[in-house]
Amino acid sequence: MTMNERKTIDLEQGWEFMQKGITKLKNILEGLPEPQFSSEDYMMLYTTIYNMCTQKPPHDYSQQLYDKYRESFEEYITTTVLPSLREKHDEFMLRELVKRWSNHKVMVRWLSRFFHYLDRYFIARRSLPALNEVGLTCFRDLVYQELYSKVRDAVISLIDQEREGEQIDRALLKNVLDIFVEIGMGQMEQYENDFEAAMLKDTAAYYSRKASNWILEDSCPDYMLKAEECLKREKDRVSHYLHSSSEPKLLEKVQNELLSVFANQLLEKEHSGCHALLRDDKVDDLSRMYRLFSKIPRGLEPVSNIFKQHVTAEGTALVKQAEDAASNKKADKRDVVGLQEQVFVRKVIELHDKYLAYVNDCFNNHTLFHKALKEAFEVFCNKGVAGSSSAELLATFCDNILKKGGSEKLSDEAIEETLEKVVKLLAYISDKDLFAEFYRKKLARRLLFDKSANDDHERSILTKLKQQCGGQFTSKMEGMVTDLTLARENQTHFEEYLSNNPNANPGIDLTVTVLTTGFWPSYKSFDLNLPAEMVKCVEVFREFYQTKTKHRKLTWIYSLGTCNINGKFEPKTMELIVTTYQASALLLFNASDRLSYSEIMTQLNLTDDDVVRLLHSLSCAKYKILNKEPNTKTISPTDYFEFNSKFTDKMRRIKIPLPPVDEKKKVIEDVDKDRRYAIDASIVRIMKSRKVLGHQQLVMECVEQLGRMFKPDFKAIKKRIEDLITRDYLERDKDNPNTFRYLA
Repeated sequence: MTMNERKTIDLEQGWEFMQKGITKLKNILEGLPEPQFSSEDYMMLYTTIYNMCTQKPPHDYSQQLYDKYRESFEEYITTTVLPSLREKHDEFMLRELVKRWSNHKVMVRWLSRFFHYLDRYFIARRSLPALNEVGLTCFRDLVYQELYSKVRDAVISLIDQEREGEQIDRALLKNVLDIFVEIGMGQMEQYENDFEAAMLKDTAAYYSRKASNWILEDSCPDYMLKAEECLKREKDRVSHYLHSSSEPKLLEKVQNELLSVFANQLLEKEHSGCHALLRDDKVDDLSRMYRLFSKIPRGLEPVSNIFKQHVTAEGTALVKQAEDAASNKKADKRDVVGLQEQVFVRKVIELHDKYLAYVNDCFNNHTLFHKALKEAFEVFCNKGVAGSSSAELLATFCDNILKKGGSEKLSDEAIEETLEKVVKLLAYISDKDLFAEFYRKKLARRLLFDKSANDDHERSILTKLKQQCGGQFTSKMEGMVTDLTLARENQTHFEEYLSNNPNANPGIDLTVTVLTTGFWPSYKSFDLNLPAEMVKCVEVFREFYQTKTKHRKLTWIYSLGTCNINGKFEPKTMELIVTTYQASALLLFNASDRLSYSEIMTQLNLTDDDVVRLLHSLSCAKYKILNKEPNTKTISPTDYFEFNSKFTDKMRRIKIPLPPVDEKKKVIEDVDKDRRYAIDASIVRIMKSRKVLGHQQLVMECVEQLGRMFKPDFKAIKKRIEDLITRDYLERDKDNPNTFRYLA
């Protein structure tokens, strides 16, 4: 038949036909013996709906069918589904629910296909909920709403059983929780509000009970093991049946109850807390502590504080140990104290190695722990030992490593490594400029007295210092090392000059080291009255040097010179290695047998201090080249001296030491002077760019600028400001005396 002759289907008869199909579907779902739908059955049902929706009004039954679609579900749920669920409890109820939900979804899928025509036209035009949604909403409003709280409690009770170590059916829980997610139709509200919130609350209560027992019974490491295990299990739980969005919330609850609540009690546990773990080098436990505490807000702060206290205490103990050793050894002062100080620096290096490894390995290189280590070392590295500042100790330590026959016998690699570590320690020292000055003084001695063991090491540590402290820190020292290379070339030229001008030769072997004034420490240059033999040398060299350059002035530093002279004693002739001063004094005795203190002083043109040291070294010390009357251990202005012709020694060559001058005072004075200039320059630099600045601000910026080299003292800055005002670099504001202006 053609389209318009199609027989009109009325609602009753059409629905009756549909109802048969729906009943067949229900039977299949209930597992009753019922043949499956054939494609003809399906097509007939689909076409019936199609026809009933496309008949001319008043026979278009779209709205009525839409309602009946919903009523089919409601009727099925009320008569079949709910009764079967209400009679079951606990796990059985959960299984039934999973089965019913699964069936319900199948039913929705089939009926939506039968009624498909409604979805395409009717619903779209009226913007009504789609068939699929209507089907799911029925289940939500009738089944889920009635049961979810019982379901939730059953699930939570199973989770707690599992926490207590019982085996449970995880797949069942996964399926039940999927219902909470799916029933939200793309939203998570049902899962979060109807299940998750209560589950989290229960979790917190569960772990709160556990933790309050464990904290009393367990040591800190045991407690941490349990906590770590619990966190691992909860993570596992999420992957097996909870929704992945629960993971952060769940772990947060567990961490809070196990760690945050008991953090202090745990860290401070008497014999097993953080202090004890550090004391006993429990590396694994400390790593675990880091892992756990890094998860809770601000959890690492107390750990890093304890770490800092611990390292500070260990370092301070080393300082005290070194102090005690030094005061016990006061009797035989010089040598032993030097060794003690070496040992002390070694121990500080070892301490740093040890705890830096902790920061890298246990504490995952975390900045908080680097900061703690730095602050701890800054505390005791700036204490100094037995009247020597750390700056001086470090410089001496380097000197011992770098000079020939130093107390440390190390391979090249070990030297490199040790220097690397010393430079690391320097970072913690606030008076870097003081270190630089001591280092430079000692470097000068190594270079000038040929004491340096190896040029490569000298240059290598300068490179390290340059990286750590910047170019200006090392520029003078680099200049010193270069000067020596140039001086060697210069000496070669001088020797060539002498061989080309035989008349000029003074008849004495002469080595001259020419240095650049700006690079080297300042040395006193006295006009020592040189013996005639030496005057000739000086003149020859001056003539040679003028052939090379016209515009440089040579200043001779006799205090740094050495001479080898022959002493003709009655037992045998011996070679004496002496300083230029000592040589000049001894040569006086070629012309006189006996000289008074004042005669020697006048002839040499030296100060009292120098003459006393000199004569002491020749007449009262190990080698008595001169006899003194009266024969006492100290030199006084009324003494007389004569050549000791009977002197002898088993050696052919002897070195007669001159007691070293204590340079410490001079170094400290020099550094203080440099600091005054540095503060002046900094203040002027700041004021020039800022024009007007308050006192507080100026001091702060000045400290900030100079901090890399030294920690300027507030009083010193204040004094320099006053000084700059009197010198008209700055002025005080008329109205506000605490504000300064720059005067161009």
